[in-house]
Amino acid sequence: MMTEMTYAEAIRDGMRVEMQRDPNVFIWGEDVAKFGGCFGVTGNLFTEFPGRVIDTPISETAIVGAAVGAAAAGLRPIAEIMFVDFMGVCLDELFNQAAKMHYMFGGKAKIPMVLRTPCGAGMGAAAQHSQSLEAWFTHIPGVKTVMPSTPADAKGLMAAAVRDNNPVMYIEHKQLFGVKGDVPEGEYVIPLGKADIKRAGSDVTIVAWSWMVQKALVAAEALAGEGINAEVLDPRTLIPLDTDSILQSVGRTGKLVIVHEAVKTGGFGGEIAAFVAEEGMDLLDGPIKRVAMPFAPIPFSPALERIVIPSEEQIAAAVKSLF
Repeated sequence: MMTEMTYAEAIRDGMRVEMQRDPNVFIWGEDVAKFGGCFGVTGNLFTEFPGRVIDTPISETAIVGAAVGAAAAGLRPIAEIMFVDFMGVCLDELFNQAAKMHYMFGGKAKIPMVLRTPCGAGMGAAAQHSQSLEAWFTHIPGVKTVMPSTPADAKGLMAAAVRDNNPVMYIEHKQLFGVKGDVPEGEYVIPLGKADIKRAGSDVTIVAWSWMVQKALVAAEALAGEGINAEVLDPRTLIPLDTDSILQSVGRTGKLVIVHEAVKTGGFGGEIAAFVAEEGMDLLDGPIKRVAMPFAPIPFSPALERIVIPSEEQIAAAVKSLF
């Protein structure tokens, strides 16, 4: 059975199902309890699960540090950091503690911890509340990174993240919270590391994730009107990355455009481009193109913010440059 839900509702339903299934799962973070979360994602889980949805002080270091300890002790915390921009405050707890404990204790310690955090621009929230910083986390061995683009993916990947025995960065895009889609009812799990083809095509592969998937799909429809049949591939998880699906798609199309909202310099798109260049150069009949944000802070001005966010027109232009 399928039910229409928003992206935010699907995340909540994923957490609800896992909390029903496993009494060791709990949620904490700033304003996640009675208030229902800064963006309303936790909603009424506070009343559904008394004592298991907990408000914390305004201390990212305490939120993540306590989650690491709880996970090491056998619980499965879902900790929320209100904006990904605040992860710098608590990064040591993630990359020096959570990511390394399983290795440093000879496999005896497990850290089944999910860190939920919203990313992205488009809301006029300025430079300190609008960044896309997923590349930070993909550089840390021991941390998995999830970025769903649809309500169904949001639910299925939440279940997989909670059940994983490693720390998982679960990064949500603020522009997607209101997007609606059909979501399976009950338990629904999407394995981490499995990409999804959102639109099949034969002429060019567009790899995009999070909000950029929606933009890539719009661009692909516009390109279809010009005789270019674009395939849109959503990795869904950046770590682990489904490299096989990417190579298979590029093998079918011969062309690759990578789209992400994060700044191009040091962005994860560069990692995908490098991988394809190393392992699939013979599959390509043209250069790899990247569409990403310029190397600049995100402006507060709505007009300037619209300029720096990758657009459907930029994606289409990058594709057409290969023909």
